[in-house]
Amino acid sequence: MTNVPPLAPAEELRRLDQELLRLDAHRAQLLHRRAWLLNLLNTPVAPPPRPGVPGGNATRSATPTPGPSAQNVLLTLGGVLLAVAALAFTLVGWGQLGIAGRSAVLGLVTVAVLAAPALLVRRGLVATAESVGVLGLVLTVLDVYALHQVAFAGADGTAYTAAAATALALLWASYGLLVPRLRTPLPAALLSAQLPLPLGALAYSTTPTPVLWALLATAAPNTLLAVWKLPAKAPATAAPAAPTGAPRPVRTSVAALPVLPVLAAVLAWLTGSAVLLAALTMSPFADSSAEALRPSGLLLAGGALTLAASLRRPQVATALVAGLAVVAAFGGAVRPALPLAWTVPLYLGCALALLALSVRARRLPRPVRHGLAWSSASVGTGAVLSTLPVLMLALTSGPLSRLAAPWQGLPPTFRETVAGGESGELPWQAMSTAPLILLVAAAALALFHRRRPHPASAVGTVLLAAAALLVVPLCLNLPYVAGLALYVVVAAGCLAPLALPVATPPTAVRTAFSTAALVTGAVASAAVSLLAVATRGTTFAVFGALLLLWLVLAVRTPAPVARALGAVVCVGYAMALACASGAALGLPVRHTALLALAVPALVALLAARVRSVAMEIAGAVLALVPLGLAAGHLPTLSLVLALSGVIAAGTAVRPERRAVGWAAGGLFVAASWARLAAWDIGDPEAYTVPASVLALTVGVLRRRRDPGSSSWLAYGPGLSMTLLPSLVAAWADAHWQRPLLLGVAALVITLLGARYRLGAPLLLGAIVLSLVSLHELAPYAVQVVGALPRWLPPALAGLLLLAVGATYEQRLRDARRLRERIGRLR
Repeated sequence: MTNVPPLAPAEELRRLDQELLRLDAHRAQLLHRRAWLLNLLNTPVAPPPRPGVPGGNATRSATPTPGPSAQNVLLTLGGVLLAVAALAFTLVGWGQLGIAGRSAVLGLVTVAVLAAPALLVRRGLVATAESVGVLGLVLTVLDVYALHQVAFAGADGTAYTAAAATALALLWASYGLLVPRLRTPLPAALLSAQLPLPLGALAYSTTPTPVLWALLATAAPNTLLAVWKLPAKAPATAAPAAPTGAPRPVRTSVAALPVLPVLAAVLAWLTGSAVLLAALTMSPFADSSAEALRPSGLLLAGGALTLAASLRRPQVATALVAGLAVVAAFGGAVRPALPLAWTVPLYLGCALALLALSVRARRLPRPVRHGLAWSSASVGTGAVLSTLPVLMLALTSGPLSRLAAPWQGLPPTFRETVAGGESGELPWQAMSTAPLILLVAAAALALFHRRRPHPASAVGTVLLAAAALLVVPLCLNLPYVAGLALYVVVAAGCLAPLALPVATPPTAVRTAFSTAALVTGAVASAAVSLLAVATRGTTFAVFGALLLLWLVLAVRTPAPVARALGAVVCVGYAMALACASGAALGLPVRHTALLALAVPALVALLAARVRSVAMEIAGAVLALVPLGLAAGHLPTLSLVLALSGVIAAGTAVRPERRAVGWAAGGLFVAASWARLAAWDIGDPEAYTVPASVLALTVGVLRRRRDPGSSSWLAYGPGLSMTLLPSLVAAWADAHWQRPLLLGVAALVITLLGARYRLGAPLLLGAIVLSLVSLHELAPYAVQVVGALPRWLPPALAGLLLLAVGATYEQRLRDARRLRERIGRLR
């Protein structure tokens, strides 16, 4: 293509595209050929035929042979069928032979079947030997059963089963060592070895304790075998090639050896867990120290065994179980000697002692120390969770009971706030140590945080310490006033550090601590606020103290979230004090609304200086409280709405709050509506005309600033606000004055819309005028229709449809023109 004659650009482009397509097709063909050649080179060459095989042609070498999976299925199925046949022979056909014949047949068959795998292994038929070996194991079980039926029919079944399991375990273990290529005998021997000790203890004991010790003794060798480390494999060396046709040497390594530790670990976990769970179940029901020693001994021995396994092969889970068992053992042994209230502190103390031991034992492997620490943390978490009922009583039941009966007098003690009090059925004695539990847990977390600072430990310390102080009045049954004072101190103690100046930049730990302290202070403030409504004096004292406390926090804290929350809470307490002041002065509820309205007014004045969005939102939301208080008296509601509109209008003076002006207009309209309702005025125009005038005034001002704005946005709301309600009233009015005035108004609005080419006045006025006219002409139309023959209306409707169908295209063009004309209106 170097000497291409000059062509037109289009023809040259076409030829270039054709040439590129041809090159792409040739490249794809070459790539396909390359891939085929690479596949041919990477395919392994078939080995040459063996010398002893005649022919050695490709046809016989390509014959498919069944894979190992099919072989295993066939061998397994055959072994199962033989086992079923042997079982049927033993159970069904046994009675047809005498004692000598029975023994001879079953013994010879068992010996022959057990001897066959060794010969099969020597010939390289390992899978077949495995199936025959399994059949031999089944036959030994049948031999044991037959022996019991013939020679030991009167023996105890449990004891005989224990002895038989021992014999089978020894027999199968020896057989597995004699024929090491078989994988089944040694695991079967291990499974059989689990039965002798528990069954023997069950046969000669009447209590569960010996059985549990037997299970634990069975778990010990399992644990030893589970943690036994297999010797490393010897490096492979090049062995001299065997001569052709010579038998392959048989490996002498035990094939089942890698499976035994895994199986032993599973069995150790099963038996050990059963013992520990049973001991944990028995420990709480021990009535004396002597009875408590039995499950405690089991727990201590199980924990020691688990800890030894963890030291041999360090794992967090194993050390965790060991730590829990040790704590339960020591705690369960001492528990009967202490009162019921000290049960949880006792276990918590044992857990902390274990934690201290794990921290100081530096020689222990790291997973073991971590597991012991997690076990201590688990016990501590359970101890803390046990205090939740009394904490919920202190924060919910007591405060809500005072809220249901405000200003009814001070109860003598703090427990009287909870349903039932001293005479109730609540276990106060068991709850008395809850503060100690929470304080100890808080101290432990504080020490942990000192060693390893973490945000979670900072949060936990604050929450636990505050919870300990909050449950003190209820657990110790303090006087009511002392409990209130303690709650205020807790709130102040949580919020005071947040108001202190900090020179260093914030960190994750400090942020977490501040958040926890803020939340705890808010919860304590809410609880003591509800408790303080017991009397007038406590209400004003507590609300005033908390208002000052949150005000200091809002002013001094550098944290934005704490500042915003402090402002919101201050507004809430100010509103609560205003309402309480009105109630204390004996004012009616509607007059209290006027007093409460001072709070949103004060918030609006402060917001212009403080610039706190949270405080403004809180003031706007709490402005609903005066409205709710005055809702039962329409004149007062009108006044409250008007004053709220004044507050909103004052806020809208600020440039960044101009949008509040709409709320001010709405409040003024609502105030006028409330006044009209108080005067028993039911005409809708009295409610809608002032609002329409206000909306139209705003629309006119907007059109002056922006002449291109839509008339629907400027005048649509104002016109709809009066025309639509008046239209509904006119249709239901039997007199002529309202329809006449509404029709005249709609006609004027329609003419103004046509004069100034405004879409909203034109269409709204025309629609209203048409509907009013239809309403006025409806009675006469009914009379005319009644005087006409009944066939005339259907005939007229048919003629109309024919006319529309005949001029369908013309009507569509007229509709499009009308739509375009309306769209050109502003």
